[in-house]
Amino acid sequence: MAKEAATDIFVHGLLTDAGIAHEVQGSDIKEIKEALKSASKRQTGFNGSPEFIAVVKDFLIVIENKKDKNKHVKYTDSGVLDKKVKSLTDYAMNGAWSYGKHLADNTSYKKVIAFGIAGDEKRHVIQPMYIDETNTIRILPEVETFINFNEKNIDEYYTTEILKIETKKEKNTKELIKFAKSFHEDLRNYGKLGDKNKPLVVSGILLALKEQESKQFSIDMLGQEIDSDDEVITDGQIIYSAIEKALKRSRVSPEVKRDKLLNQFDIIRDNTTLNLKDTTLGETPLKYFAKQLNEHLYEDIRYNNSSEDYLGRFYGEFMSYSGGDGQSLGIILTPKHITELFCDLIEIKADDVILDPCCGTGGFLIAAMHAMLKQANDSEKRSIKQKQLHGYEIEDYMFSIATTNMILRGDGKSNLIDTDFLKLNTAEVQDEKIATIGMINPPYSMGSSANPDLYEINFIKHLLDSLAIDGKCIAIVPQSTMMGKSNDEFSIKQEILKKHTLEGVITLNTNTFYGVGTLTCLAIFTAHQSHPEGKESKFISFEDDGYKVAKHIGLLPTSSVIDRKKHLLDVWFERKTDETNFIVKTNVEAEDEWLHSFYYFNDELPNDDDFNQTVADYLTFQTDMLLNDKGYLFDE
Repeated sequence: MAKEAATDIFVHGLLTDAGIAHEVQGSDIKEIKEALKSASKRQTGFNGSPEFIAVVKDFLIVIENKKDKNKHVKYTDSGVLDKKVKSLTDYAMNGAWSYGKHLADNTSYKKVIAFGIAGDEKRHVIQPMYIDETNTIRILPEVETFINFNEKNIDEYYTTEILKIETKKEKNTKELIKFAKSFHEDLRNYGKLGDKNKPLVVSGILLALKEQESKQFSIDMLGQEIDSDDEVITDGQIIYSAIEKALKRSRVSPEVKRDKLLNQFDIIRDNTTLNLKDTTLGETPLKYFAKQLNEHLYEDIRYNNSSEDYLGRFYGEFMSYSGGDGQSLGIILTPKHITELFCDLIEIKADDVILDPCCGTGGFLIAAMHAMLKQANDSEKRSIKQKQLHGYEIEDYMFSIATTNMILRGDGKSNLIDTDFLKLNTAEVQDEKIATIGMINPPYSMGSSANPDLYEINFIKHLLDSLAIDGKCIAIVPQSTMMGKSNDEFSIKQEILKKHTLEGVITLNTNTFYGVGTLTCLAIFTAHQSHPEGKESKFISFEDDGYKVAKHIGLLPTSSVIDRKKHLLDVWFERKTDETNFIVKTNVEAEDEWLHSFYYFNDELPNDDDFNQTVADYLTFQTDMLLNDKGYLFDE
């Protein structure tokens, strides 16, 4: 153990941080202690023990360390783990396998996860493998922490990474997508609705369904063709009346705002097709839609204690199926894992006041509310819902969707305003809202030399100017925003540094907005603090965030998501160091490209494998050039 002392201290810290109770070079559990008496890696039948042993539920965790990163693993020429004695004693993974197999064979623990760890806190490899009573070896993806292996997470890791069974999250996402697709077709076929009206009808019906709680509305009220003073009351009128009651009950004010929202829902009351009984359905399309939404969507939104923006996700699916105008308007809805990451990176507190000036369907506000409520007492919860969540949205129909979303989440007064944020006086916004945190996903690719105000970087500047002193701003924007190549963008970046501080930029997974094709990053600022001379901003490459594209579904988490996110947060908040290509700390200038790729220089000496791979890649490229009559790369 003395040889690997630095590594052992590092690993002990990781285990403690993950909340995993562990023992050093042995075990007090009788059967494990007995088995170790013959566990020597030299296969002599004498005593042997790994650096650490832990038992988590019915899993046995075995950890073998080496101080030299190059002593991580040894494979045979055929690509299988080398089981020769010298490899077992000299390499971490090989040694871990030896201990794991011996304990699986000689104890009642039949689910063994063995770790081979090589290196130190700054440069290391941590890799698990799974061993069971069949002695099958499954080499698993590398990790940065042990958080996936504590009592809270180990069963899910086992299900997803070892058993490869579809998770509840994947099933729910599939079900939502399947319903969104079929319901989109229903809206088109039975309602004859255009793209903008589809989400409005959905929002209106959901608001009416909320009145089921107060007994002011029920689906059974629909389809009755009630006569009142010789006038037939249609399903649309009943739903419209329920919407009006829902808005009043939610204390949406002022009245002009409530009237404007109601006006958006006129289509439900006035559209003839929606209110006539359909011969195929045997009822009006509105009643059919209400039944479908109540069963498949309403309960998820209303009763699921989650930061998931279900209505936003539903709307996004609508746009993808209908070829709608979301992307042409620069509207790109933010995934839930990003809205949650915003809250974590900004260290949101129960007393914060949140402002989203381009709130879309309200995803950031929902995530912020969810994070704040978890920290709050009853009095603070009322304040959060009624006073501390604010948003602006310029598109009328998006504003209606966002308001619906917030009302269904019980946000109190629904403090959203339908206006153009860029036309507001930042000093007045700062004085009225006193927002401590700004979150923004601005419209993309709308700016130009003819209209520089619409550059994404200008939205960020306008938000920073609108925040309280020392407020935090976090934005998700295309990577090109941080380059600022045009004169206008460069000038705006200069103005930002004069008045505000760039804390850092995090490059995201290339598939974060799967299907859109936009490469994005997160930028974090402190408002009204001039960027200090000599300050080192952080630039992080978080392209490997653990999310992968699943065919016909989109972006889904793998078992490494929790691990990768914890590593990011630990490095961002400087709870741990990382001297790989993950992070660069450096001074910045306005003319720089505020991206990890601009500042990072790989000063690691390549090993033999790196050199051989590079040569092979070059030869493959050069052969392709010649076979396609393109000559040599460096020919004049």
